[in-house]
Amino acid sequence: MSGTSNPPSNLSALEILRTQSLANVVQIEIERMITEGELKPNERVNENGLSQRIGISRGPIREACSALAAMGLIEIIPNRGFFIRALSDDEAKDLSVARAGVFACMVMMLAEHVTDEQIAILRKLLQRMDEIVVLGDAKVYYPVNLEFHKQIALMAGNSRLNAVYQSFVRELHIQRYRALSSPDVLPISNAEHREIVDALEARDPVRALVAARSHILNGIVRTHKAVHPSA
Repeated sequence: MSGTSNPPSNLSALEILRTQSLANVVQIEIERMITEGELKPNERVNENGLSQRIGISRGPIREACSALAAMGLIEIIPNRGFFIRALSDDEAKDLSVARAGVFACMVMMLAEHVTDEQIAILRKLLQRMDEIVVLGDAKVYYPVNLEFHKQIALMAGNSRLNAVYQSFVRELHIQRYRALSSPDVLPISNAEHREIVDALEARDPVRALVAARSHILNGIVRTHKAVHPSA
């Protein structure tokens, strides 16, 4: 009997891998639901409903929610479950100001070494967003907007800054989406994107920094108006 393999151990490892993969899928789906407003701040995550909807057990759902809690998107309330985290106005403002500083720094760095190929990628995203602006559809605009910012963060070439920046992005999903909820805001947002790319193409670090920081700070004002329209 010695020297034989141990199937139960192998099966256990495969099951762990499968569970982790399912948890990743669920995590992506819950992030999408938060971003698109299907799950609202302070709303409880319905584990049974998600289990039936996706067709999996509750285990991977709990793993996904725990991962999202570590990222600041979900709050765990003992004996009650998982809830979508609601940022206070002060928390959202602090995060946004911090994001403005990090994003401006990355854009400034990118201006010092940006290539024509990278400019072309950003111009293509600008064009796509211009096409969406005509439609006035924030749900279609938002993912391309995310990709634009993501590309800049990657092109800057500093993985530590990018990690910090992406942590801010995840926590601010709902606020950023709200800031773009009005069709009137979309052309303003993309005009600011264009100024960033123009500054990058000019290889002007200072102009790029100012354009990037102004874009995020203007977004704070747009978010406040979206959340408090009567203010």
